[in-house]
Amino acid sequence: MAETIRIQKYCADCGVCSRRAAEAAIERGEILVNGVPAWIGQKIDSERDTVSYRGKLVLPHPQKHYILLNKPRGVVCTAHDEKGRTPVTALVRIPNARLYPVGRLDMDSEGLLILTDDGDLANRLTHPRHEIPKVYEVTLTSPPTEEQIAALSAPMELDGYRLLPVGIRRLAADKLELTLREGRNRQIRRMCEQVGLSVARLCRVAIGVITPDGLPAGKWRELSPREVNYLKFNEKQSESEK
Repeated sequence: MAETIRIQKYCADCGVCSRRAAEAAIERGEILVNGVPAWIGQKIDSERDTVSYRGKLVLPHPQKHYILLNKPRGVVCTAHDEKGRTPVTALVRIPNARLYPVGRLDMDSEGLLILTDDGDLANRLTHPRHEIPKVYEVTLTSPPTEEQIAALSAPMELDGYRLLPVGIRRLAADKLELTLREGRNRQIRRMCEQVGLSVARLCRVAIGVITPDGLPAGKWRELSPREVNYLKFNEKQSESEK
């Protein structure tokens, strides 16, 4: 008998979705084990049990994919979109790979986004304790004052949540560079609104040490082994500090 594994981790390892998404799918009754609805925390034997997701068998994926996409404006960070908008997965075509975006950029934002079928890594990267720095270039509709920049740098709350400190550097009269270590929903736009600023363009230009290196908007490339190891090393380091 093979070693048992929790159903959420099995789905993540097979590239179906992240552990969190698997839990939601289990609650919706979309994941079955041997034809019976699974429950969160259920352990399975991958060699003897049959797992299905929305009627399709879930099988171990022989190879993991790690993709860097330069997301253009107007594309949504989902695998499928019920409103008929273009999802980021439509821009990356890899046979037999079921990719999911790691984190989000709203539809009006652009820049670097990681897609992968390594659900375990995706889950870790999106967990608050595992966030790596992300760098954004923000063009504003009007030049910010020094007081407004100071307000952005000061402790700030969104929906009662106290944000982690944000690094800020002025790039031009109307352009700022912001470095975030977390990703609250529309965080930069909402922070700017709080201090009386309006965003004209928002672009993520770096994920930790990972940069586009000339990657055009709408195009993608595979992450190098060194970049993948960088992501995994930071995760292991973070876990050891718990």
